[in-house]
Amino acid sequence: MSKIKTHSNLRTENGSKIVLSTLNAKYVHSSLGLRYLYANMPELQHCTKLIEFSINGREHEIAEQILAFQPTIIGFGVYIWNAMETLRLIRLLKAIQPNLVIILGGPEVSYECEQQEIVAIADFIITGQADIRFGQLCHEILIGNKPKNKITRGAVEHLEDLNLPYAFYNDEDIKNRLLYVEASRGCPFKCEFCLSALDKTSLPFNLDTFLKEIETLYKRGARSFKFVDRTFNLKISDSLKILEFFLARLDNDLFLHFEIIPDRLPEQLKSTIQRFPVGVLQFEIGVQSFNPKIQTIISRKQDNQKSQENLQWLKQYSTAHLHADLIFGLPGEDLESFATGFNQMVRLQPHDIQIGILKRLRGTPIIRHTQEYQLQFSPNPPYEILSNNCFNYAQVRMMTRFARYWEIIANSGHFSRALKLILADDPFQRFFSFSQWLFEYTGQTHKFSLRRLYDLLFIGGKELGLESHILWEFLWLDYQQAGLKGKPEFMKLVS
Repeated sequence: MSKIKTHSNLRTENGSKIVLSTLNAKYVHSSLGLRYLYANMPELQHCTKLIEFSINGREHEIAEQILAFQPTIIGFGVYIWNAMETLRLIRLLKAIQPNLVIILGGPEVSYECEQQEIVAIADFIITGQADIRFGQLCHEILIGNKPKNKITRGAVEHLEDLNLPYAFYNDEDIKNRLLYVEASRGCPFKCEFCLSALDKTSLPFNLDTFLKEIETLYKRGARSFKFVDRTFNLKISDSLKILEFFLARLDNDLFLHFEIIPDRLPEQLKSTIQRFPVGVLQFEIGVQSFNPKIQTIISRKQDNQKSQENLQWLKQYSTAHLHADLIFGLPGEDLESFATGFNQMVRLQPHDIQIGILKRLRGTPIIRHTQEYQLQFSPNPPYEILSNNCFNYAQVRMMTRFARYWEIIANSGHFSRALKLILADDPFQRFFSFSQWLFEYTGQTHKFSLRRLYDLLFIGGKELGLESHILWEFLWLDYQQAGLKGKPEFMKLVS
């Protein structure tokens, strides 16, 4: 639970209080959006409490904590990962206290929202950028001038109009959480699976002002920063200035996460990246597909040759942790195309390959391909693809399991030697066969212990035709490197 500093008297003159809240995916996450709202309602901060929870919390306990502040207004941030949990929480709050004013904002209620149940039971919805509009709406409600329209559009015309939120990360956040920051807002690209396709362009915050705020956080002890900029390396001069800022403040605890464009890595940026030691930089690199035809369908502009060269360079010459993204289920991409792209990515050897299943986020232009490519999506968050003209539902489920098993086996880093044996010269087909066997053998996709995974890789590897003693030797080396003690079960299975 966040304990952001507020005045001891939380009441306005008419006795009203405001609670700002959201359900984060994990405790380690923090809500940048809530802090923007709080920062931009200065006249109401004295009667506002910011409090965060995780989606794993029990709704009755969350409701009890929220209602303990005796709020008149509650604002919730609603996202794809917390929509169902937030709906249940609001139902409960309204059952307990029907006169609560519930205001919702966030991506999940900003588009195609009219028919959603969560919208129906809330009192007001702010679509778009609610940074300033939330405080205005609270003021209107508190003075008895409630808007007639339930849905109102938020907008930020100029970023310099915003009060920055970073002072409202508290000591607990700085000590235990990943701090989200943004040096720019928006994206100039139009990839149709992404909500950023709706942005007009990318706009930078005043960099000197931004870095002063980060300097203050750093002096308070902050060391983990996740930049939410969609295109960190879009404006290279700003990227360099930010990196130089942190190079001047290197220490053993510093961690920086950036999302970068894969085909934009000029020499000056490369040379600056090379100056960072191991463990500081993490790059999220959204490739999504290496197929030019698919890229054209989804309006994605990407130089594939340059992207591959840059990934190779980063792997060979930098210490950055590389997290690369591919999407399964894009319109027009069949299994052969996806397999080819996957094998290309494996050869490039990023540290993680995140296989995302295509989602139909509300408002995204991907929906225009529904008829031509027979796209069917789940009606429930996270709205993943169910089938299209290339894959039926059963095949999508197989690939969903493939992605899950890749995450817990390949991306875990615990099986690097044995995995090379299993993948051999055809990583996609070999791991696809393994994932089918693993599900048939266990019937599960979650709750595997690490020790059991070593045994399963041994049994599954033998099913793929690998020689027992070689597989055993590689798994034993992986097992020891993982720091596990005692003899594993697979040692008894060698024949």
